[in-house]
Amino acid sequence: MNDKQKARLIQGNEACAEGALAAGVNFFAGYPITPSTEIAEYLARNLPRRGGKFIQMEDEIASIAAVIGASIAGAKAMTATSGPGFSLMQENIGYAYMAEVPCLIVEVQRGGPSTGLPTKVSQSDTMQAKWGTHGDYFAVALAPYSVKECFDLTIRALNLSEKYRTPVILLMDEVLGHMKEKVVLPDLSEIRVFNRIKPNVPPEWYQHFEINPHFVSPMASFGEGYRYNITGLTHDPLGFPTSKSEEIHAKLDKLEKKIMHNVNDIVQVEEEFMEDATIAVFAYGIAARAAKQAIRMAQQKRIKVGLIRPLTIWPFPDIYMEQMSEQLEMIIVAELNQGQLVREVMRTNRGRAKVYSLNRFDGEILTPEQIFAKIREIR
Repeated sequence: MNDKQKARLIQGNEACAEGALAAGVNFFAGYPITPSTEIAEYLARNLPRRGGKFIQMEDEIASIAAVIGASIAGAKAMTATSGPGFSLMQENIGYAYMAEVPCLIVEVQRGGPSTGLPTKVSQSDTMQAKWGTHGDYFAVALAPYSVKECFDLTIRALNLSEKYRTPVILLMDEVLGHMKEKVVLPDLSEIRVFNRIKPNVPPEWYQHFEINPHFVSPMASFGEGYRYNITGLTHDPLGFPTSKSEEIHAKLDKLEKKIMHNVNDIVQVEEEFMEDATIAVFAYGIAARAAKQAIRMAQQKRIKVGLIRPLTIWPFPDIYMEQMSEQLEMIIVAELNQGQLVREVMRTNRGRAKVYSLNRFDGEILTPEQIFAKIREIR
């Protein structure tokens, strides 16, 4: 076995960086911020060894700007940050949505608002990942719950970004980023990597933002002989600003449909013990680890309870949750915030099952005992 196939003890942030390298990332720009800094440190050492570029920018605004520019020039580009830095990036993330620039933003969540709790865990940026910037756009955000998934979902996030020409957010958290687990990483030959679709028409026919039945335009890089305009203004298929109603509608419609018409490809949900469950615990990230143990404790008491764990937070798994709410009597939404995804569960539930919120927001994780106590309380 080669080195990548051996069992290794690594932390979530390191696994994320390894996943980025495996997926072909060749450009990273960022600014150190707890608890994501190890991603930058790891890539600072290893990216140049593989022919890539690492640059520490003066702040997070410049970092995401550099990532966008590198991607337009043909790089597979990413950054990593936490809450305050993620806030600073929002205007340029909106630019990337409008200009349809693929890139990865890893957000290792910590307590907030403001400087908040730099070294403590939180899931309070869940809604910011969807609504952080202004205007109509449709976010894609994935959420791992183990060190191995930090590796796997980094690759998946980059693949989705390239496939749909859109920014993708990887929502981690402080505990997951710093937690170490034994993992066996696959050989590179076993990893499926998706690269952006390139144009196959002569340069004079090329439309960088063409409207087609798939809603995803082929993407030429700067310097490849294709001339086009890029702007944050609403634009026509050639990239030039427009005030024509039909072109504005077509552009914004495209941003929606390339995501929402492909939810079956984008959305992933894992369930456990849900076959005959009447109670479900809905949790993601590190909270789902505690939920899984709590469910085992409940089953020992013959309580029919299962786990619903979204690997894709945005788009929210509407169809799945609507179907499951017909089976369930009660849903507990366990979150490390004051209640964010619980509102989405209520929206898709439409009053069919009783929905309970279980929240912790003091910088510590929910324990299996706390979740188990909630299960016993409501049954």
